[in-house]
Amino acid sequence: MKTTFAFDHYYDYEEIKHNLTYFAENYPDLCTLEANCVTPEGRNQYAVTLTNKKTGDSLSKPGWYLDGNIHAGEVTASMCAMHTVDWLLTNYGSDDTCTKLLDTMTIYVIPRIAVDGAETYLHTPYTLRSANRDYLPEKGGIKEEDLDGDGVIRTMRIPTPYGAWKIDPENPGHMVLRAPDDAEGTFYDLYPEGYMEEFDGDENLKKKKASWGLDFNRNFPMGWNPEYRQSGAGVYPLSNPETKAVADFILAHPNIGGAAIGHTSGGIILYPPGTRAANTAPSADIKVFKAIAEMGKQELDYTPMNIFDSFMTDQVNFDSGALDDWCYQNLGIPAYTMEFWDIATKAGVPIEWGVRRTDEDKKALERFNAVMKWVKENAPQYYSDWTPYDHPYFGPVELGGFNYKRTQQNPPENMLREECEHDTKFNVRFAKAMPRLCVESFTAAEKEPGIHEVTLIVGNRGYLPTNLTDEAIKLKVNKPVKAVIEGGQILSGKQETEIGDLSGYSRTITGPYAYGNLTTTMSAPAKKKLMWLIKAAPGETIHVICTQEKAGTAEAEITL
Repeated sequence: MKTTFAFDHYYDYEEIKHNLTYFAENYPDLCTLEANCVTPEGRNQYAVTLTNKKTGDSLSKPGWYLDGNIHAGEVTASMCAMHTVDWLLTNYGSDDTCTKLLDTMTIYVIPRIAVDGAETYLHTPYTLRSANRDYLPEKGGIKEEDLDGDGVIRTMRIPTPYGAWKIDPENPGHMVLRAPDDAEGTFYDLYPEGYMEEFDGDENLKKKKASWGLDFNRNFPMGWNPEYRQSGAGVYPLSNPETKAVADFILAHPNIGGAAIGHTSGGIILYPPGTRAANTAPSADIKVFKAIAEMGKQELDYTPMNIFDSFMTDQVNFDSGALDDWCYQNLGIPAYTMEFWDIATKAGVPIEWGVRRTDEDKKALERFNAVMKWVKENAPQYYSDWTPYDHPYFGPVELGGFNYKRTQQNPPENMLREECEHDTKFNVRFAKAMPRLCVESFTAAEKEPGIHEVTLIVGNRGYLPTNLTDEAIKLKVNKPVKAVIEGGQILSGKQETEIGDLSGYSRTITGPYAYGNLTTTMSAPAKKKLMWLIKAAPGETIHVICTQEKAGTAEAEITL
């Protein structure tokens, strides 16, 4: 796929700023760049609006939303979002899909939500969830640190007779758990490479709780819970400027009809609801979610699944306060979480999502060792054998293992572009599923001199209905299609008429396939007829404009 910039490395803040500024300056009729918020460290959380301004205002067209990097270390997601922006603009005018999409729709992109956190992730050895600012810090334990100065925080194995690990006798580079009868031998504790902080004297080691514990994807109003129930959720919903800015942006653009939210990793496409079982959601919504997710499977080869039913391992104390749930369960917007990059499958040990596993510890260790083997063979620059190190507290230890950032959490750079290209293909297909108003016909028949019967048929040619979901109807956030007619003197009918919702073709009922025939049982109610009696002079023009915030604008005129 042709792009302006290379996708062979991970962009830091300055490169994202440079590339987005380039697009805004070189494609002024297609691209608008704004600072959605200024972060605590003074960086911009950028928001991009892509549409052909010559074919209408951005809010007058169906909208679709894309973001990435709500978690600081999940930088693949920001690269995928940047790739979609790049591809759409670079190929506008030469590629029919790009051209039609930006002529008829508005694409909104916030490529990097956790701006400050991602900068720390990219330029230091540290990992973090969302923000590089303290949140309920605790003292004590082994604090992650790059001891040997190689730029990576690896694994530290500490010899101790109390250790739960031993060297794999069949593969000395790997570790296995001690068996219950392992009474003799050399044993180890495994901790992240780091220093001992605030030793309490009881000789029991532990990993220090992360001080940078904020989780932006637990800070949204839907299902928000305080810290005792949901770690990292923040002191109240949208308490982080970055998350509040995202919520405000979505609310300020009511034409948004779908959302793709970028994360890593696992190779899965998650659809809501995430705070309750899928069978509690309207069945028509779930049918649509599955159909759109299937397009993601075709393009990315990822596994589609419902968040609550298949992704949540704990369905009592489940994760909540997520952006996708807020979009769907508060606003009625179909929202997907894309978990990019699936190293486990590449290593031949895919995770069995949605299966209640009783031997997960054993399987997880097998998977880890298989991934380690894959890294050695496919990304050896990110692997280090066990190397002796004289620790200031523990004495002789060994440091080794792979660079988690560039192998498990994100793909090695030489595999990044492929991930981005597959996602852009899905994004385009998802965006094309939005509702789309059209004037099917607009005619007039003279009933008597100067008196005309004017007939309008307005339709929705999109896949999704104008209300997007039945959840939106339940929430009473669906907005009606409106038709406004101008010109002449209206004798019968209203100048402004509320039509209500128009179904998309996703609601067409098909089957049963009796006697081998393919059958449409009932077409979706996607069209509506309106009629007026209008008194007008010969040559007078009658104009109609139909609008709906998710489905855009359609208009027509006739001269009597």
